[in-house]
Amino acid sequence: MAAQRPVIAVTTGEPAGIGPEISIRAAWALRQEVDCVLVGDAAFLAMTAAEIDPAIRLSALSLQAIRHAGLPHFGPDRIAVVDVPLAAAVQPGVLDAANGRAVLETLDVAMEGIRAGWFQAMVTAPLQKSTINDAGVAFSGHTEYLAEKTSTAQVVMMLAGRTDAGYPLRVALATTHLPLKDVPAAITREGLGRVIAIIDHDLKTKFGIARPRILVTGLNPHAGENGYLGREEIDTITPALQDAHARGIDATGPYPADTLFQPKYLEHADCVLAMYHDQGLPVLKHATFGRGVNITLGLPLVRTSVDHGTALDVAARGLGIADCASMEEAVRTALGMVRATSQEQ
Repeated sequence: MAAQRPVIAVTTGEPAGIGPEISIRAAWALRQEVDCVLVGDAAFLAMTAAEIDPAIRLSALSLQAIRHAGLPHFGPDRIAVVDVPLAAAVQPGVLDAANGRAVLETLDVAMEGIRAGWFQAMVTAPLQKSTINDAGVAFSGHTEYLAEKTSTAQVVMMLAGRTDAGYPLRVALATTHLPLKDVPAAITREGLGRVIAIIDHDLKTKFGIARPRILVTGLNPHAGENGYLGREEIDTITPALQDAHARGIDATGPYPADTLFQPKYLEHADCVLAMYHDQGLPVLKHATFGRGVNITLGLPLVRTSVDHGTALDVAARGLGIADCASMEEAVRTALGMVRATSQEQ
């Protein structure tokens, strides 16, 4: 008997965006390698799948039935859908706050499934934060929500992709969605130490890298130029790196960000830790956009996502236009992390 394929939950995201389409396409394209279980409105997804390709077969499952009898496993000729019904009909490209709570519920179902052993990882299609907030639920993003629901004190955002030169590029962030004026105060010796430790731990346990090499940027131009352009490198970043070295972590820097992102440095590194969002991500997205993956480190589960948003304008133009390459890469990355985690245990 053939070994059972790994099972990954795919939350289908904002229904008015491209999430449902790229989730279906990716699940179907990779069905021989991985059992992707879609989490979303089963009727809407069935209608969407039929328009994409009549050969795509979906099987709806109720959450109550799974809780009672467990998750059934189909062969690669069909895709299971855990039904999370929407409250309102979907008009592609048009947001409806009535569906905000259902979108949020898909995340809850995926997390429940991982805890129950139904799924080994979760991959999230893009959602619209404003829709959930407009539905009356305070929501700042996938990362923060998953951290709260799993009681994780600190998580780290990392984006990854393979460059045209063939080597993997991973960029993690010391701070995420902050105004630039608030970044220096948010970077502390202790906080940076925790971020470095999370990166090192997850690269070992979820990526199978025995001794990760982490390159750390400075905050200021030219990494502060010995204090003439700022003292954060001297007072905060270097002491944090010294603390990491004392714990046996191979983290070096701080390096000037404007010269660090070169192949001669990156091809021998496992991750770059940038101090803020727009210091590291423009480089990564230039090199890998459309096939990059967003990964949340520090969680007690595997979670990956795409490197783009809901693309409401694309969805409004109809099916067949959206590019599902990033979603496919997100699924492949989650699959690789599941395998690495299994070997670690």
